[in-house]
Amino acid sequence: METTVRKSFVFDKEVAKQLGELAKSSKKSMTSIVQELIRERYKRIKAKRRFEAFNRIKGSATGLFTDKSIQSIKAHCEL
Repeated sequence: METTVRKSFVFDKEVAKQLGELAKSSKKSMTSIVQELIRERYKRIKAKRRFEAFNRIKGSATGLFTDKSIQSIKAHCEL
C-alpha cells in the first residue's frame, strides 16, 4: 500500500468553488482531482526538462571541441 502524506492548502474562494465543481461533475474526491492535476503538470514539466537536456547535448558528437564536423576534418586530412 502506498504511503500517504497529509498536506494543507489554502485556496481562494473561486478556486475552491471550481475544485468542488470538478469533483462533483467527475464523481471524484477533491483529493483525487488535485492529485491528477499535479501528476499531469509534473509529467509535462518532466518532459520539457528532458527535451531541454536533449537540446543541450544535441550535436555534441559532431564537433564537440570545434565547430567543424568529423566528416569535414577527415576530408581535409591526408592519409
